[in-house]
Amino acid sequence: MTTPPRPPRTEAQVRVDLAAAYRLAALNGWDDTVYTHLSARVPGEPGVYLINRFGLAFDEVSASNLVKVDVAGRVVDGSGAPVNPSGFAIHGAVHAARPDVECVIHLHSPWGVALCALPEGLLPTSQWAMRLWGRLGRHPYEGLALGADEQRRLVQRLGSLDGVLLEHHGPLVVGRTVAEAYMLMHLLERAAQAQLRAMAAAPGRVTGVAPALAETTYRQWVGDGREWDGDVEWPALLRRLDRVMPGYRD
Repeated sequence: MTTPPRPPRTEAQVRVDLAAAYRLAALNGWDDTVYTHLSARVPGEPGVYLINRFGLAFDEVSASNLVKVDVAGRVVDGSGAPVNPSGFAIHGAVHAARPDVECVIHLHSPWGVALCALPEGLLPTSQWAMRLWGRLGRHPYEGLALGADEQRRLVQRLGSLDGVLLEHHGPLVVGRTVAEAYMLMHLLERAAQAQLRAMAAAPGRVTGVAPALAETTYRQWVGDGREWDGDVEWPALLRRLDRVMPGYRD
């Protein structure tokens, strides 16, 4: 069965969704003062994507103050707004390599960073983890700088997967929509929390399901591809934001 095409996205829709994802990340405690980034490509403008204005906290991001940059990190909307060089060093490389995705999320989330320090990475110890079974690459730590050679290695390790664990740094996920990327990060953070708590409570005695069952569960989760992660959840998350943190649509 072929999946019917989805209606094209507009820049206005992407702006609202990306601002919402920043606010939700702040509510979840995933932010790191003014560091780390969520970015999204601009529909109809190849090589151009939206990112946060450097210096704003996540709960200050709104649709109108997102900045347009190209994959080289140049601000192209005439605003002259400051952007963090590390934001486009990582995000620009991923957007350039993965035109199939709309959104890239890289965070220093507490449980995600801890997971990135484990040599075994994410294990099939929870149902949340099954969605990402076999869908995460690994990238070894190379310091703060991220030059062209490291960018090539990072995107090679990401490949066509849903994300990559940046060792001693933090998780990165991609999504065909902002909503999908956000939900994958939500699942990864929940899975990491469950795994690390279990490992702390019962060292050496944590069980996981067999790889074949983990793969089966992943296939059940993604189904025939007509429904993406975030399709069902995103409207509810936006309603929550409208109640507790309005202003992201401005």
